[in-house]
Amino acid sequence: MFSKPRQVEAKSELYDTAVRALMRRAYSVHEMKQHLGRRSDNDELIKLVIELLKKSNLLDDERFAKQFARQRTEIRRQGKFRIARELRNRGIPDRHIEAALAETAKETDEAAIVRQRIDRKLRTLRGEITENKMSSIYRSLLRAGFSADVVRHELKSLTREEVPEVESQTED
Repeated sequence: MFSKPRQVEAKSELYDTAVRALMRRAYSVHEMKQHLGRRSDNDELIKLVIELLKKSNLLDDERFAKQFARQRTEIRRQGKFRIARELRNRGIPDRHIEAALAETAKETDEAAIVRQRIDRKLRTLRGEITENKMSSIYRSLLRAGFSADVVRHELKSLTREEVPEVESQTED
């Protein structure tokens, strides 16, 4: 598939590789170690470059977690559980994850995001909203990382609003 990346043995070349990677996107410390590990077999050299990146403030897990959580909440409209899972997969310590999620929770309303996702999903569904369709929406919101209590509450409030309208239309 892809050929193995060119191996680097000099500190300056490995540092330049890391900086070029950081210009493309943000990396966590764990991801950067993996990235540099593909370029060099020298673990001491990798540790040295990671420390240089940290000292020059180019690599910071706390800042990465806050930026990642904010972006996933505002742009992708994902819930805190999915964001936390993805940050753990990227090697971010739990203390940074909790701080980032707490900060984004202050700025956003989870229930409003769930309502927006439900409304968008309902616009794409055709026909009557059956129990199967509601359970499909419920599962998709859980996969998106939202709290089950919030999802249940928003779906119940939605069904309570729609049921009386349908009954009043049939009585006319």
